[in-house]
Amino acid sequence: MLKSEHYCITSENILSHEFIGLETRIYSKDKNKQKINGKVIDETKNLIILEKNGEIKKIPKKEAMFEFKIGKKTVKVDGKKILFKPEQRLKVLWRKQNE
Repeated sequence: MLKSEHYCITSENILSHEFIGLETRIYSKDKNKQKINGKVIDETKNLIILEKNGEIKKIPKKEAMFEFKIGKKTVKVDGKKILFKPEQRLKVLWRKQNE
């Protein structure tokens, strides 16, 4: 669990939170993107952008599985489930849960 005074990210609610700033590892069928890791520095509807040691990697969400580090735990997220703009993800997921 990643925690601060007003906010707490857990494996149950990670899809409702911002990914920027989280450490992640990529699992992909593309061998050039397999097991890349770094810190999320930006997110678009279709991409997660990572930085590690000054190098920037753009990873298409639909092609990868993301393993986010939350405190001492890790959470795997299928990129196909997060193919939304970050600001729309919560709205879309909330609607799906309440259908």
